[in-house]
Amino acid sequence: MILAGCGNGDDSDTVPGTTSKPSTPAMSMTTAAPAPGSDTAYNDADVTFLQMMYPHHAQAVEMADLVPNRSQNQQVLDLAANIKKAQDPEMTQIGALLQRFGKPAPSADASIGHGMPGMMSQDQMSSLAALSGLDFDRMWLEMMINHHTGAVDMAETEQASGTNPEAQKLADSIISAQQTEIDQMNAMLGQS
Repeated sequence: MILAGCGNGDDSDTVPGTTSKPSTPAMSMTTAAPAPGSDTAYNDADVTFLQMMYPHHAQAVEMADLVPNRSQNQQVLDLAANIKKAQDPEMTQIGALLQRFGKPAPSADASIGHGMPGMMSQDQMSSLAALSGLDFDRMWLEMMINHHTGAVDMAETEQASGTNPEAQKLADSIISAQQTEIDQMNAMLGQS
């Protein structure tokens, strides 16, 4: 199970990563009461998705920050800038949603996400940071494809199991944007 160890201790019959929603209302009663004028109802899948996606995005931003001093490829430079430009505001949105749900502020510490799909180890990040030029570009593209694929997987789990409209809209956006970038990066690797 790809989300093992990242849950919140709730032993309900809803298993993160499954494609079915709870079949009875009692199984989905982990929702907060909506505030007047806003839709803040959520379930455990929404919280897990947001809590996992925040450090996942933080690592993508960290990877993007490595590019300007190590790459001379304008396509890689532009892609890294676009990834950072997209994911910084999503991290702000994730923090705001969790706050509205009354959940703790997310952590950008990538070490907490070691079991998440697509997360790089500290050794992998150090190896990447030690490279430059074409070697850096190739490793960065390969790692970012893997990273984005993990984010798409987590967003698809949110689509299948989450209930909060804003979290689901974020998941839709992540799938659309990151799949487009995966396709772009695969094409870039094919050119090298």
